[in-house]
Amino acid sequence: MQVMNIKFAFLTFASIISCLVFSSCSSSITPQERYEKYDRPATHPINRSKVKVKVSINNQMAYVMEGSKALLIMPVTVGLSSKPTPRGNFRIFNKSHYHRANTHGFAISPSGRIIPCYLRNKPAGWKFKGTPMPYWCEFKGAYGFHTGWMKPFPASHGCLRMHKNISPKFFKLVSIGTPVNISYSQAEDATIG
Repeated sequence: MQVMNIKFAFLTFASIISCLVFSSCSSSITPQERYEKYDRPATHPINRSKVKVKVSINNQMAYVMEGSKALLIMPVTVGLSSKPTPRGNFRIFNKSHYHRANTHGFAISPSGRIIPCYLRNKPAGWKFKGTPMPYWCEFKGAYGFHTGWMKPFPASHGCLRMHKNISPKFFKLVSIGTPVNISYSQAEDATIG
């Protein structure tokens, strides 16, 4: 009988410890919460005219630089292989806090039904509302940096999507005329990326 009491006491103690240890797992942060809390630090430039943006398609990273100093290092979602992000040297020529896409978004029926669609496929008689692209920084006609859902693989229509917590910082760091270099890789990939 005493052996049974010892076993019972041990099992009870083990159960209590297990509950305490494993209950902390159930209260851990969810992937959605982790996404919502994601953020990166940004540094203000000393000389705004020296700010430039370098994008690595392969590493899916953007580096906002002032000379050789990194002001902001951030992940970006790049274009699909069927709709690639353009490569080359560009300049930011348009900025808008509340931009909307003019090719893809949502069709709204006269009765209020909403469906995702491309403008070219909008049903006759329906209204079109472009996909929101907050913190738009355009570097080539219809291509820009903007807030969007981040993916760890190419997933955009060619634009460079930024996390919603980082895009306001990027928007403040760049100006009309800021140079943008987009290439397969950047030297910063090996050092700070």
